[in-house]
Amino acid sequence: RQSRCDSELPNEEVNQAKKTALLAWVEETGIKLVQINGQRKYGGPPPGWTGSVPPPGSEIFIGKIPQDIYEDKLIPLFQSVGRLYEFRLMMTFSGLNRGFAYAKYANRRSAQDAIAVLNAFEIQAGHPILVCRSTDKCELSIDGLSLSVREGHLIPMLQELTAGVLSVSLHPSPFRRERQLAEVKYSSHQAAAIARKALVEGLSHKYSSKVSCTVGNRGWEHGVQLALHLGSVLDYLNLQCKERQLGLPVFLTKCMQKNPEGWLQFWYQVVIPKYPSPFSGFIWIKPERSGLEAHEKAKNAVALQLLKALGKFRIPAAG
Repeated sequence: RQSRCDSELPNEEVNQAKKTALLAWVEETGIKLVQINGQRKYGGPPPGWTGSVPPPGSEIFIGKIPQDIYEDKLIPLFQSVGRLYEFRLMMTFSGLNRGFAYAKYANRRSAQDAIAVLNAFEIQAGHPILVCRSTDKCELSIDGLSLSVREGHLIPMLQELTAGVLSVSLHPSPFRRERQLAEVKYSSHQAAAIARKALVEGLSHKYSSKVSCTVGNRGWEHGVQLALHLGSVLDYLNLQCKERQLGLPVFLTKCMQKNPEGWLQFWYQVVIPKYPSPFSGFIWIKPERSGLEAHEKAKNAVALQLLKALGKFRIPAAG
């Protein structure tokens, strides 16, 4: 485990060379990339598109992308199996990708072909990518709300901060005592995704800095962590694994970089002995003045994602 972020920065010369290659590719091809809300997008629709928006089931999720791989490598690769309607690469503050992207094809068949052909494809030596079906989620969860908050209070504020709110329901928080979790349904996944930044900022200022917000997403990464109040999340994960007889999780975390705003990026890998596969990826956290070590905060943030994955996991029946 590394405790100093400045010793874990990526090779800037290598990354700069790849950014330069991306710019050259954009100029050569004339492809337009637009960066907004933490993602860089091509198409939606692309130039020359005729016809309607592709049907549900036409989008795929792409994970485990090396952070210094950009659209000049990704778009041609995914275009090789079918016509792209849209490609979205999630980006960090410092200009690296966040390790995952979404590609929407002209039809479901092309999406299925992409999964069959490109899942586990080694985009770099020793770096197989994950490609699977993307299912749009239109719900957003807000945890850590005070017990005094009522739906009648929350709905007008959500409607002021965000667009497309359909309904709000409050439940006891599964992770924190004497707190509530709100489930907010939106008119579309896009509306839920756009809402997340506004909700984190707005709710944190209005109620408490201990509010956390997650929006439904894909596969085991379906909890996109935006803010996390540390508590007993890691302990709760250990308890769940013990009750399911999965074995205690083994965490490995490594600090990769620090952005100008003070956020730290961690690479993580978690092995749960009886879970089918290890979990790995990248996550951003903001250190606190409370003295809690950054690695511990990263573990708690990752633990929340793993709890969501375990909620879908069922132990196969014996025999």
